[in-house]
Amino acid sequence: QNLTLAIIMSDDNPMREIKIEKLVLNISVGESGDRVTRAGKVLQQLTEQEPCYSRARYTVRTFGIRRNEKIATYVTVRGDKAQDIISKGLAVKEFELRRKNFSSHGNWGFGISEHIDLGLKYDPNAGIYGMDFYVVMRRAGNRVHTRKYPRNRVGYRQRVTKDEAIAWFEKTWNEDFAKVLTP
Repeated sequence: QNLTLAIIMSDDNPMREIKIEKLVLNISVGESGDRVTRAGKVLQQLTEQEPCYSRARYTVRTFGIRRNEKIATYVTVRGDKAQDIISKGLAVKEFELRRKNFSSHGNWGFGISEHIDLGLKYDPNAGIYGMDFYVVMRRAGNRVHTRKYPRNRVGYRQRVTKDEAIAWFEKTWNEDFAKVLTP
């Protein structure tokens, strides 16, 4: 009953509208060197943005990585470009996600095993990389807790919940028969 009330309220109140704040694409290679830079080129080709590189926190001899070595690459995408890339990624997953893909704060994510499924051309020099998609959902007014002054808390009713995110997902990609499977 509360879920249907929230959906009804979101239609007439623009402050209750749920939006995509950002999409984070991550390719974790697990080793440094040429493979990380080639993975970065794959992300740059997909998003047309310069990717950032993550470094190892500490040395793990069994994995063969040292502290401060570049082991992963990621990029943050916002706006309409994020919506397009999410649509491509969901098409690979056939617009089906599991309930456990959604966090309690309404954010959700999934992974794909081959980047060429997104429509990128295969490059034998680069290889094939899997990547993680993570989508952060927000309502209007979220800046209240990030601004410098006067900083305040975002109210409980203004936060996005897991059930609201699932309802938004199924409503947004309804024409593509999107559904959330129970485990």
